[in-house]
Amino acid sequence: MGAIVATFTGTPWTPALDLSDVGQQVESLSDECVVEMSGGIQQPLSLQEARAAMTVVLEDPGAQSWPEVAGVSTEMLDRIASGPADAPGPVLTCKVNQASDLVRQDLTETGLTPRAQAVLDGVTEAFGEQSIGGFAPGGVSSGHGAESTHYEGRAVDIFFRPITGENQRDGWLMAQWLVAHADLLDLQYVIYNDRYWGVRGSRRGWRDYDAPAPANDVLRHLDHIHVDVPRGTEDA
Repeated sequence: MGAIVATFTGTPWTPALDLSDVGQQVESLSDECVVEMSGGIQQPLSLQEARAAMTVVLEDPGAQSWPEVAGVSTEMLDRIASGPADAPGPVLTCKVNQASDLVRQDLTETGLTPRAQAVLDGVTEAFGEQSIGGFAPGGVSSGHGAESTHYEGRAVDIFFRPITGENQRDGWLMAQWLVAHADLLDLQYVIYNDRYWGVRGSRRGWRDYDAPAPANDVLRHLDHIHVDVPRGTEDA
């Protein structure tokens, strides 16, 4: 499916620390995040600190100096902004609780469930207009794997084309922002650039993603981030 450009015209989205309006438990804020520094050193930080760090980095990814962020060193900000020295990749991961009380949602006129639409709205507010796809008004019924969450309107693809080192670093900034806000956005999976992160296994961090054959650039998610949300249950 071709990319389309999203335009967000609603109320500006900000990550609220009061989680009662998104069906989550406040205890999830005490879960840890980790920034992997050079040499494999693991530097822990809280979800609040991770979100603050991502906000500062996104304001100016190429900054020569950073504003002070409580609990986050300038070295950690440098690492989040630049990524691994050898190639684009993730350095930030978080452990979050999986929501257990989400109500099952149907498609809206946009082709997304309200939860998936909230993710798209959040991304657009944080990053501006994006090249997106994987859904359409009325829903989609082809172009993805047999069990794809796209068919239920629970997934959005965000494109970073062409595949260049610069675009992949930008993609990883967004992917890590999504992880840092996963509990607020009720995420299920984030897949990008041969790696994936899932809420259910979030304590294991980013893991290798085995793309189905034929493993081309699209199936390997080299040119786009796939982000999806849970189905929810009828009796939640």
